[in-house]
Amino acid sequence: MRRVFSAVRWGSLAALALLGAFLVVTRPRLPAAERGRRTAERVGCFACHGPEGSRGSANPGRLDRSVPTFEGDLMMYAGGPDEIREWIRDGVTTKRAGSRTWRRERDRGALRMQAFGRRLGGRSVEDLVAMVMAIQGEPQPSDSLALLGLERSGSLGCSGCHGPGGRFARPNPGSLKGYVPSWDREDFAELVEGRTEFGEWIERGVCRRLERNPVAMFFLGRAVLRMPAYGDRLRPGDADALWAYVTWLRAAGPRRN
Repeated sequence: MRRVFSAVRWGSLAALALLGAFLVVTRPRLPAAERGRRTAERVGCFACHGPEGSRGSANPGRLDRSVPTFEGDLMMYAGGPDEIREWIRDGVTTKRAGSRTWRRERDRGALRMQAFGRRLGGRSVEDLVAMVMAIQGEPQPSDSLALLGLERSGSLGCSGCHGPGGRFARPNPGSLKGYVPSWDREDFAELVEGRTEFGEWIERGVCRRLERNPVAMFFLGRAVLRMPAYGDRLRPGDADALWAYVTWLRAAGPRRN
């Protein structure tokens, strides 16, 4: 009987250890921009600014006639992260709040920016700032090769799944963690061990190391969104340029948080 109890006990401990390991491996590690995107969905930002801030709603009464987007329109309203933060937190920047002309124009519009600082904590506000900056495409690398990599990531369609600049983690049902990994978080290093594997992912759609792992291939195979094999679709030097951008993003670009 003691042996039975001992076997049950050790079996239970092993099961708990496996469960703990699974929870650690599958723990979400979302970048700030993705947390901001999910917050924006939850609090209603996209109702006026459109899907991911890409298409502002009509705003009768205003001279500009529509709610600004987070892409091309943003620079007319915010000069950087500090002013983006003021818009989100206070509903207006300090500079515009002191302008009678701006207040008259705001009052003409049917839609008005809300002050979310009363509804959201400081971290959520910062996540929203990160999201807006990422959608806007800022900051950008100054290195020409890394900048080319950023441009090519858009031309090749990488931003469709990884988000603008590879800074998002969009949902991916069936995958191990339930989302497409961003390029600036720990998930990336778990999947890509250096430049060689990066090239394999781009050219073949999977690296050889994970191709030999049945568990990895199970989750990669059942995911809705799968990495395409770009192969002959690449231009000479594309892989090096993309790697230069990813390296910049992970080291000197927006800090991981």
